[in-house]
Order: sequence, then C-alpha cells, then structure tokens
Amino acid sequence: MTERTRISHRISSIAESATLKVDAKAKALQAAGRPVISFAAGEPDFATPDFIVEAAVAAARDPKNHRYTPAVGLPELREAIAAKTLRDSGLEVSPSQIIVTNGGKQAVYQSFATLLDPGDEVLVPTPYWTTYPEAIALAGGVTVEVFAGSDQGYLVTVDQLEAARTERTKVLLFVSPSNPTGAVYSPAQTREIGEWAEANGLWVISDEIYQNLTYDGVVAQSIVEAVPALADRTILVNGVAKTYAMTGWRVGWMVGPADAIKAAANLQSHLSSNVSNISQRAAIAALTGPQDAVAAMREAFDRRRKAIVSGLNQIPGLHAPTPEGAFYVYPDVSGLLNRTWGGVTPTTSLELADLILEQAEVAVIPGEAFGPSGYIRMSYALGDDALAEGVARMQRLFSA
Repeated sequence: MTERTRISHRISSIAESATLKVDAKAKALQAAGRPVISFAAGEPDFATPDFIVEAAVAAARDPKNHRYTPAVGLPELREAIAAKTLRDSGLEVSPSQIIVTNGGKQAVYQSFATLLDPGDEVLVPTPYWTTYPEAIALAGGVTVEVFAGSDQGYLVTVDQLEAARTERTKVLLFVSPSNPTGAVYSPAQTREIGEWAEANGLWVISDEIYQNLTYDGVVAQSIVEAVPALADRTILVNGVAKTYAMTGWRVGWMVGPADAIKAAANLQSHLSSNVSNISQRAAIAALTGPQDAVAAMREAFDRRRKAIVSGLNQIPGLHAPTPEGAFYVYPDVSGLLNRTWGGVTPTTSLELADLILEQAEVAVIPGEAFGPSGYIRMSYALGDDALAEGVARMQRLFSA
C-alpha cells in the first residue's frame, strides 16, 4: 500500500496568517508582562457602536433568530447590502445577487473557489493582503504578482498588468483602498484598469472592504462604477468589519452576476450555511442606522494617520508614503537594512521586525507577509497615546 501523509498536501502547504501570527505573539508577550505596543492587527480599537449592539441584544431574545435561515443571508440584510452597493459602488443589484458570508475572508475564498480551475492565473497587485495567495492556491489557481513599490505609490499600471497577462490569466484582483499599503487608485486609474480588464475578457474580484475609509477628500471609486460593462464579470467583496468596528461579528458579503452567485451559494450551503442571525441583525442596524459613529472613527483614523507618517519619516533611512485610505502605513525600510542596531545587523524586513519587537517592544508585520522584503506594515487603528509611544520607541532604536 502506498504510504499516505497524515495531512493533505493542499492543506499542509497553507501558511499561517502572518498578521494574526504576529498579533498573537504580541498579545502573548503582553500577557507575560512585557509592555509591547502592537501595530500588527488590522482591527479598529473602537467598540462597536451602541445602537448596533442593542440591535443584536434584541435579536438574541427573538426566537425567530434561534433557527436556521437561508444560507445566502437574511432577506432584510441582502436588501440593505443592495442599497449600500448602489450608494457606495454605483451598482444597482438585486438582493438575489448577494451572499452574506462569515466575514470578508470567507467571501474572498468563495470568490476564488467559484471562478478558478486548476492552473488559472490571477493577477495580484503587490504588496497584497497575506490571505489572497493562499485562497487562490486552495482554489487551484496560480498567483501572478505584479509589484509596485513606494516609488510609484504602490499602484500598479496597465502596462505592468499587460506584461504579466498570459493565455492562462482569468482573474484580476483589484483592491482599493489597499491592505497593506493604504494606497487608493484615482478614478482615472481605476477606469483605465477596468477598461483593460474588460477588453481582455477578464473576471475581476474587487475587495472593497475599506471603501468607506478614505481621507483628504479622496474617493475610492468602485471599478464597476468606473466601467459599468464590467459588472457581468465582477465580484465585489465587502463587509461591516472595518467601517463599523465589527471585526468579531463576522459578517461579510459577495455581490456579483447571477451565475457566479448561484454557484457560490451552492458552495456555501455545504460549507457553512447561514451566518449567525444575531450578527446579521446587527449588520442590518449598522447599514441602515445613523452613520455619525463611522464619521467619528474616520476622523480619529485620519488624525492618527498624519501622526504616524510624520513620526516615522523622522527616522533616517525609513520612508513612509502618506496613505489615502484604510488604516495602515507601509514604510519602505530598505535604508535600515544591512546596518547594525543594538548589536544586530538585519538583512531583511523579517529580521528587522524581530529586532524592533525584541529591542523596542513594538510589533510590526514584515514585508515578506505581503510580497518582497524591504517594507513593514503598521496599523494605526490603535489609541493615540500607544501610537505615539510606539513610534517614539522606534525613533530611539534607530537613532543609536
């Protein structure tokens, strides 16, 4: 008999989420009594707004929420998502074109699983969120990285995409605002990329989870609003986690053409069935209720964005472009490598991140989690005082 591995090759090849790994390490050090300040987690530090919590409490008391509901989501939530999609993405859709998922991460996985056959290629602008390549691989696809560094604002061009396209290319991943860089494509850039994708018959998976977190009057235009003809070949991924400080509630969604959504619904019916009804009721309140808490959180993020960029750029050898969206800054730290700091000479951003954690007690994510070395990701979704102290520690470390 042929010897079999205990764990499947498909699953054993998956890497642990680097962002969650670093965040868990930081929390373990904090629990052990070390005063670690973590810039690792992509998670607002605010409490979920009270009116959303109260909607969940009321839902928990209602017996109708104690039973199975449609796998694709509560009808009322799908209607609310359709209204939001029209309002923020400029696309009119039927609730039947929507699936409610257990967070945006499930929506990302199901989108790739629905579209990809083994060997299909996905163009992935890089730096990328650490989960994308793993989800693509699980679906049998091939990630084709298209890299844009700090010199071009972390924004890829049509020329770069065209150079990477092959006869196996099926999907373009489009993310604006970006995790990890906070970069936002202008309406003109979005339209140019969308027209290129349409002309080449590509599918687009557009992750819009940060679309409501932009600054300085910048608008993250949806690619389907820029190029309406793409709507029949685009899946939009979104959720309540980032905008409403609801990361733990696990409510995301997919919006797309009827055939893709029907196929994804079949998958979800076997994979997870319905999302928690309590969380879905909370999401309805979030999308249909007052939005002043969202504005207040965005104002705080904007203040922190300016503070962290200013502080980091005072470190010689570090260059932090100003992000226009999300709540991350993605400094180029190549000028800090191959130099000795506290008796250690890091040659990669992975080694640099270890140095920063051990000697400054500050947790950051190394660029290797998102693409090439030479960068770090820092979330500014943490308190103002902690942010200031964390940056000051880094300034002291790299001034020696």
